[in-house]
Amino acid sequence: MPAANAVRHTQARQPQARLTLLNAGSYLRRSFHSRVRFRKTSIIAAISKHCRSDKRYQEVIRAYCQKIAAHKAFERFVVAVIVINGVILGLETSADIFAQYGDLLMLGNQLVLAIFILEAAIKITAVAPQWKRYFGDGWNLFDFSVVVLSLIPFTGDLAMVARLLRLLRVLRLISAIPELRLIVSTLMRSIPSMGNVLLLMSIIFYIYAVAGYHLFHAHDPEHWRTLGLSLLTLFRIVTLEDWTDVMYTAMEMHPLAWIYFVSFVIMGTFVIINLFIAVVLNNLDEAKAERLEQLQPPVSRDELLRELRQTQESLARLHRRLEAQDERRPEG
Repeated sequence: MPAANAVRHTQARQPQARLTLLNAGSYLRRSFHSRVRFRKTSIIAAISKHCRSDKRYQEVIRAYCQKIAAHKAFERFVVAVIVINGVILGLETSADIFAQYGDLLMLGNQLVLAIFILEAAIKITAVAPQWKRYFGDGWNLFDFSVVVLSLIPFTGDLAMVARLLRLLRVLRLISAIPELRLIVSTLMRSIPSMGNVLLLMSIIFYIYAVAGYHLFHAHDPEHWRTLGLSLLTLFRIVTLEDWTDVMYTAMEMHPLAWIYFVSFVIMGTFVIINLFIAVVLNNLDEAKAERLEQLQPPVSRDELLRELRQTQESLARLHRRLEAQDERRPEG
């Protein structure tokens, strides 16, 4: 009997023990998941905090680079470095100077290249992450290409190529000085407008070259032996390079040859060349006007509202005048 009671007591306690174990397991699972969530939240918060601090650090660097890139002193410093680089390239052409100071000149070249790399890094960082603002500008792309080409190692027979590529650094004066940049941009803009002038000049050159060949090739083959040589002679004449010598030689056989030469000088030099100059000057004036318009400060909102009110008042006065005329107009 006592044994049976013990068995029943044990059987009655088994569900309670199982329930206790289940509750303990559930508690452990909840505790584990809570700790995992807490750690995930802590890790995410730490990463977020690090990203925010890193982003602030990047913004500080970007703002600092923007101030440097926009400063006039930085622009003057770059121009001075380009001039120094040109002087170094000129000194390298002297055998005596290069033999005595060759190592110093090479060190100067390396310093110039390092400064150009630093300049490109500052300008790129200033516009990051909007890279198109830097690489979308043709002058910046030219400067960056010069730096990249300078980093390519050329040895042996290609060492001369490296020296010639260093000359491209001097061309950076054009991109560094706004006035020179304006002139080159004007010349590039003038190329489409020069098409008709070039066509007219080509027609005149061809007509005079064929006529000169037939008139003078027998007496003066040195200048008129072929059509190509005749065109080259006409180019010499249009530049006014000893053109009278060619004319006097032709006049020994044809006394009236001066008409041919004088008419070509008038057409080629005084008309065509001046047309080229006129096209360039016209585009230069337009480029200057655009630049001045860009440099002008933006119009304020108050000024725009003032102009709008003035326009509305003018329209109201015109409307009243029209109504007054309609009232004075006789009926019928």
